Amino acid sequence: MKLRQFVLSAAVVAAGVSSALVPSVASAQAKEQFFPVLVYRTGAYAPNGIPFANGYVDYLKLVNARGGINGVKLSFEECETGYATDRGVECYERLKGKGATVFQPLSTGITFALTEKAPGDKIPLVTAGYGRSESQDGGVFKWNFPIAGTYWVAGDIIIQEIAKKLGGADKLKGKHIALVYHDSPFGKEAIPILQERASMHGFKLSLLPVTHPGVEQKSTWLQIRRDRPDYVVNWGWGVMNSTLIKEAQATGYPRDKIYGVWWAGAEPDVKDIGEGAKGYNAITMQHGAEPNADFVKEILEKVHGKGQGTGPKDEVGQVLYVRGAMSAMFGVEGVRRAQERFGKGKVMTGEQVRWGLENLDLTQAKLDSLGFKGVMRPISTSCQDHMGANWGRIHTWNGSKWEFSSEWYQADEMIIKPMVKAAADKYAAEKKLTRRSPADCQS
Repeated sequence: MKLRQFVLSAAVVAAGVSSALVPSVASAQAKEQFFPVLVYRTGAYAPNGIPFANGYVDYLKLVNARGGINGVKLSFEECETGYATDRGVECYERLKGKGATVFQPLSTGITFALTEKAPGDKIPLVTAGYGRSESQDGGVFKWNFPIAGTYWVAGDIIIQEIAKKLGGADKLKGKHIALVYHDSPFGKEAIPILQERASMHGFKLSLLPVTHPGVEQKSTWLQIRRDRPDYVVNWGWGVMNSTLIKEAQATGYPRDKIYGVWWAGAEPDVKDIGEGAKGYNAITMQHGAEPNADFVKEILEKVHGKGQGTGPKDEVGQVLYVRGAMSAMFGVEGVRRAQERFGKGKVMTGEQVRWGLENLDLTQAKLDSLGFKGVMRPISTSCQDHMGANWGRIHTWNGSKWEFSSEWYQADEMIIKPMVKAAADKYAAEKKLTRRSPADCQS
């Protein structure tokens, strides 16, 4: 297990001294809020995992450069998972006793495993844009927070976009959509919402699994070349995405008929293909590449400008970097919200942060003040809704960069809410859990 452990000193960061990253036992500092950081900087998924991790860590450094959370400085420790569930659980067990604020696994498989552990350890899980889609239901999943979107939101919006391109939802009838998905808990999360939409609209849905890590797709694309589906939905991650686009190119399948999930729509997926990927689409988890965002400019000034950048300067503002920074922001704002109830300027426990995450109220004015103006829409969570927003847009690769190509879409809660409740109730029955009471929601 590769560990990287740092304590961030705001005074040193402000001075721009390279010794700002000082090895320490994170929980030993009474005024530090400890953030465990599960990463994968090695292995098949590293090209996508690295920019996310760099954005996450740079945002924590930015918070310290701003003075912390009401004066409480942040410390963090990285732990390498390699995107493997067993290593992710090992990292969790290693770091949970150090005063962990929140865990963000960046893996649906790891999330499934930690969902069983978090309630007993009283440490919340933030899974922004991944994890269990039914964990939106806070009445059952008290410790899970899929803030800003689940896979069912992503799948629903992709079908809305395809319907719009066809001229209306009624035009979906008789069409053929192929789902090419990573054969893992992550990839399988897409299936229920697409099956639901297929049943509603009368389109044919083909399910084409791709084994880890996704470089062997010849048979998949032979089938696509034979069947010629009208659209392909790519539920991939890491090298699977670029492989899929290259296979589409070789097969002559139009890239503008392919829609990726928001983990299949970043620079590492397309940059080496360039013009060959032109027209490829992906849903965004609200944001895209955001080089002009205020928080990006602030990181360049206060973190990279002080010699404290975690990764290369030119990745700051790219899609996955922004995703990492946004995910860190959710955790930080959960702490800030908890302080409003349990004491400003104090270190919060995992249980207190859970309350903060459940009562987030990230208004547009608040997001703007944090530097996310134009990047995100408001987020408002509650006991029953641990997601807090269900908006997305489509962006398209123009051969050299990502550009937004649609207006905002909102997932159809009339479809998703019954699915969430049914799946959450099934989970509760299997685990012999009781739905939370109104009193518990106020605790």
